[in-house]
Amino acid sequence: MARWVAAAKSAAVEVLANGGERRHGNTWFVGVDALPNAPDGSIGGVPLAGAWQAHIKPPPSWHRAQLSVVFRGYPQQDPGESDAAHRFRRDRDAAHVDGLLPEGPQKRRHLREPHGFILGLPLDEVRASPLVVWRGSHDIMRAAFRQAFAGLPPAQWGDVDVTEVYQAARREAFACFDRVEVMAAPGQAVLLDRHILHGVAPWAQDADGQMRMVAYFRPQISIEDWL
Repeated sequence: MARWVAAAKSAAVEVLANGGERRHGNTWFVGVDALPNAPDGSIGGVPLAGAWQAHIKPPPSWHRAQLSVVFRGYPQQDPGESDAAHRFRRDRDAAHVDGLLPEGPQKRRHLREPHGFILGLPLDEVRASPLVVWRGSHDIMRAAFRQAFAGLPPAQWGDVDVTEVYQAARREAFACFDRVEVMAAPGQAVLLDRHILHGVAPWAQDADGQMRMVAYFRPQISIEDWL
């Protein structure tokens, strides 16, 4: 894993040098599909491999990994971002379940990207602004989605507005489960259940470093397998 990370970090530095979309007052580089890994997951000829492989079913082909880079001062408020949205990012780590995309002016949530798992691979030693999870929240979230989609064929799940169901389950998770900051170093991997509530903590004022880089893989699966 450490060999892959070294190759990925070298590529990541080049990606950042070429610019790209930044949000939240230029404190987050989005980096979707930004890393130039091959379909077998390798980068620079270095295979993608690690102990995490024993716990997942590998996809037929790996997508280009997201390069998520958080900078000192994260998060700042973007022009046009509501005060409520900024507070939620600052105070609740922008907690979310991946694949439920906000749509329309009211940002209604729909299942559009059924991921199989989330694999996070730290590319540097910086510990500031870590990944945050609510331990055990995947059980509540999964039960809520099963109820929301009950009786419907999977082909129609994406048509269902799950905003209220999602928000209610998220509030329950906040009340019931521990918030855990996940610290990991290059060579380690973080493997998340696809339904777990997770986010990114604000950059602490006394934290070392100028930026924190993580590569994320989120292979998509069939929608009927998502639950």
